[in-house]
Amino acid sequence: MARIVMKFGGTSVADLDRIRNVARHVKREVDAGNEVAVVVSAMAGKTNELVGWAQQMPRASGANLPFFDAREYDAIVASGEQVSAGLLAIALQSIGIDARSWQGWQIPIRTDGAHGAARIVDIDASTLIERFGRGQVAVVTGFQGIGPDNRIATLGRGGSDTSAVAVAAAVKADRCDIYTDVDGVYTTDPRIEPKARRLSKISFEEMLEMASLGAKVLQVRSVELAMVHKVRTFVRSSFDDPDAPGMGDPVNPPGTLICDEDEIVEQQVVTGIAYAKDEAQISLRRVSDRPGVAAGIFGPLAEAGINVDMIVQNISEDGSRTDMTFTVPSGDVDKALSVLEKVRETVGFDVLQHEAGMMKVSVIGIGMRSHAGVAATAFKALSERGINIRAITTSEIKISILIDGAYGELAVRALHSVYGLDKQ
Repeated sequence: MARIVMKFGGTSVADLDRIRNVARHVKREVDAGNEVAVVVSAMAGKTNELVGWAQQMPRASGANLPFFDAREYDAIVASGEQVSAGLLAIALQSIGIDARSWQGWQIPIRTDGAHGAARIVDIDASTLIERFGRGQVAVVTGFQGIGPDNRIATLGRGGSDTSAVAVAAAVKADRCDIYTDVDGVYTTDPRIEPKARRLSKISFEEMLEMASLGAKVLQVRSVELAMVHKVRTFVRSSFDDPDAPGMGDPVNPPGTLICDEDEIVEQQVVTGIAYAKDEAQISLRRVSDRPGVAAGIFGPLAEAGINVDMIVQNISEDGSRTDMTFTVPSGDVDKALSVLEKVRETVGFDVLQHEAGMMKVSVIGIGMRSHAGVAATAFKALSERGINIRAITTSEIKISILIDGAYGELAVRALHSVYGLDKQ
């Protein structure tokens, strides 16, 4: 017998037929003798609809808020998961499974007070564990908890993955199964490279890099949480037949296992290729090179909520001037340029340049720690295809390369091939 947390995303519970299919997945695990908790997202499209309704309401007169009270925003958007949880509990009861729906505040899942983007502080798992002892399935609303003001607080978009991993850590689950519309984590996006392969295992660190660098399979915070608490996490497809052979395998069910690297016996040098579109490059030319200049540039950008990524600095021969180049999401370019113009005199730069339409392609693998020449292989592969490199950043297990967006898909395929990822 194992203790399992199963999470189902919006596409998995998009309509009543899919909710009934989810119930069959849950029944399979219950029939195998496992203790089960389920975390659900809102039905596909429902959260967007609720957000849209909130945005159409006028803001309170004189309120110092962007467009509405964040506490009321949370009360509105959290309702989508409540509907999914109730419907799934009914579906389970209809096929003979003792199930009960739980809202985040009922458990409780306690968060900080950052409404709309709250972080989980603590989960009291005692009630869930007591219900496991009775043989009851707990169906928990994802994406939400209760803040210190005793009001519903949501975790930000994609927060149901985080809810599931947090619940799994709290109840000391043997594993957390994340069911989605794909059947695992691939070496790269199969829509770009049809030869992409599903990985049987990937380390927490690699998955964290993949998620933060563009892969959309899991939310970054959920992977961070899984790594900290060592929650073994499977990415699985909810659209597989719940009763197909191997679906109930307690050790290696279909999908990709995200785990500690000690569980991966034979580590590949490169595990996957990730990419992020719509990057923009901003360059400050002939910046006065003195202490505090970098803080004078990136501090105001951070205060404006602009996420700066790749940073490259080139110092002049006499050391008096420097060029500073960095990337931001294309959607933040105008805001970033406005911020930088305001600090032009303080920072002291001559020219402000920008270019949108960039793409960041990243090579990821824990095997890089012990292998030389990984970067050189990437640079040669891109050079042979006439792809110019705009910027490079590296870490212990990744190389990120900024290129013109028009060459992005070619670069992904080239790197996927040169590291042998298209081979079994």
